[in-house]
Amino acid sequence: MELFGSSGVRGVANEDLTPEFLIRVATAVGTVWGAEGAAVARDTRTTGRTFADAAASGLASAGIDVHRLGIVPTPGVQAYAAREGIPGLVITASHNPPQYNGMKVIGEDGIELPVADLERIESVLRTERFARTQWNETGEQRRVEGARRAYVEELLDSVDRARIAEANPTVAIDPGHGAGSLTSPDFFRRLGCRVLTLNAQPDGTFPGRDPEPVPENLGELARLVRTSDADLGIAHDGDADRAIFFDERGEYVEGDATLAALAAAELDAGDTVVSAVTASRRLSEAAAAANATLALTPVGSTNIVTAIRDLASEGASVPIAGEGNGGIFFPDYRLARDGAYIGARFLELVTERPTSAVLGAFDGYHNVRRAIEYGEGGEREAIMAAIEERATRADAELDTTDGYRLDYDDGWVLARPSGTEPLVRVYAEARERDRAEELAAGMKRTLESAGVQV
Repeated sequence: MELFGSSGVRGVANEDLTPEFLIRVATAVGTVWGAEGAAVARDTRTTGRTFADAAASGLASAGIDVHRLGIVPTPGVQAYAAREGIPGLVITASHNPPQYNGMKVIGEDGIELPVADLERIESVLRTERFARTQWNETGEQRRVEGARRAYVEELLDSVDRARIAEANPTVAIDPGHGAGSLTSPDFFRRLGCRVLTLNAQPDGTFPGRDPEPVPENLGELARLVRTSDADLGIAHDGDADRAIFFDERGEYVEGDATLAALAAAELDAGDTVVSAVTASRRLSEAAAAANATLALTPVGSTNIVTAIRDLASEGASVPIAGEGNGGIFFPDYRLARDGAYIGARFLELVTERPTSAVLGAFDGYHNVRRAIEYGEGGEREAIMAAIEERATRADAELDTTDGYRLDYDDGWVLARPSGTEPLVRVYAEARERDRAEELAAGMKRTLESAGVQV
């Protein structure tokens, strides 16, 4: 796919991504859907209303009635789509910086579209074979109230509310000024938690921190957990489909450790857990301990959803899936990443033991990540060619599911181009911090050999 990348359409607003272009994309989506109605929602970004208007116009031009939901987390839109039996568009750039915006496409079952459907949409856009209606048949638009409230009610019915309330935990929540600001604090309070909030005012300029929930953006949350004796810290990205945690000591929890801990609690013999090629060896160990299978996909929720669907059609049991970025699926609940639900399921694990104790079995790994920006003029191709040459010469097991992953006895390193930004991302993991740094540095030298300044 050229347009949708690993997690929808993304770009710098009014530069890479314009309202005019988004109208065309939405018209192509509506052409493929051929639906009577569809939902349009957005996160808190300052360009959100403009792009939501554009998306709604494109759908209406294809004869589709548009349900305008306003600001709703992506999983809340998915819940609405499934409940109403209509597809939807979410205007969001998820974890990208404030100047970005984008669009995610959701089917009438509340699930992100599989790769094959997205490729059909790209084909319509490329050939401009739009199914526009006559002037008197264009779709109507109506505002829908209560989508966020209904989403929270469904969440409350889907977790062990009594278990959490009995433990009476203190939870510090940082929605990062995103869509989760309007749902997660209320949800956790109604679960019976004492809730402390940070950056919980919806604001598309993201004044408190950038939307991506990575350690360098979450220092204030760490301090809040430590100074308040909270049992757990929870951070979301811009559209609240991910959850990242801090333990009771205010220590950042690697998303890979979270996924492994939740998988260990969920997997039975014969099950399959699906993850991206960035999967930690923690997850491999959790799957092996349960006598379950680990299936790897390219990075991105769309690819994971497609793999889960394919496995389910073959009769496989996939109770959990996800990535180490905090985006975790529980398919028996809904085939969607849901930051609030992930937070509640993890909270269930820490009702009897401290967070650090729950994660203790998955300590002992060190992760290093680097993001290398490239410019125009063939820099991306030069980088990937240099990485390919290194990979083919390395004395390691090579996986080319997405980029180039080299697995050594004592660690692994992966280099892959981002699906949403002009970056090559480097991931390394090892038992020893120095070894993880060494693996990442080796990939950096490879990039330097391609003539890229890093």
